Amino acid sequence: MADTAAAVRLRQAVLVARDLEPLVAELRETLELQEPFRDPGVGEFGLANAVFALGDCFLEVVSPTRPDTAGGRYLERHGGDGGYMVIFDLEDLQGARDRAAARGIRVVWQIDLPDISGTHLHPGDMRGAIVSIDRSEPYGTWRWGGPAWTGSIGSGAAARLRGITIADPEPEAIADRWAQVLGVPLADAAGPLLALDGGEVRFRHSEGAADSGLTEIALGLPPALRAGRDSVALGGVRMTLSDL
Repeated sequence: MADTAAAVRLRQAVLVARDLEPLVAELRETLELQEPFRDPGVGEFGLANAVFALGDCFLEVVSPTRPDTAGGRYLERHGGDGGYMVIFDLEDLQGARDRAAARGIRVVWQIDLPDISGTHLHPGDMRGAIVSIDRSEPYGTWRWGGPAWTGSIGSGAAARLRGITIADPEPEAIADRWAQVLGVPLADAAGPLLALDGGEVRFRHSEGAADSGLTEIALGLPPALRAGRDSVALGGVRMTLSDL
């Protein structure tokens, strides 16, 4: 299992916001991020977006552009902005697809392109967030990051996506489901933990829907930018900070 775990990366964390541009501006100013990529393809889901490169990983903000979208329904359920989606980059994508199918987990969207393949898994089955299992080709490229990352490896801001935290009333059960689909061993370090290649996913207990979901994103920042801060609140989540 150790080799499999090393081939699974947390590549992108996604926030959903009622108003896109104010949060984009706040993220850019607080984290000193570069100009984001705007992907017209998310219009298929009734969304507009902005994607920031953090080193070779990504932080995305999406916002509904029409009524009755999954993003809009999330905003209503949670009462405002928050964590929405997590995208993993797996060398063995087909294995993960097979494991998800064997457990009856529904697929809500799937695509296979020459340089990337993606599969969105139903949040009602995975719980905690929309989980997307993807494969980049060549490994390490990332079409969702924009033209500079399509079929090649670009460069991002001096920051790193180090992990996320998922809150749920049943964290052990949800952690086990994610571990089985991703093919990653489940550890217990003061709570369920998935140790990935260069990052981690933690799970904690929540009381109900209001405080459940993707609640924390861990970032590495240059010490001068971090300025001694342990966390900042952005986009309805807690961004925990450590030195890069």
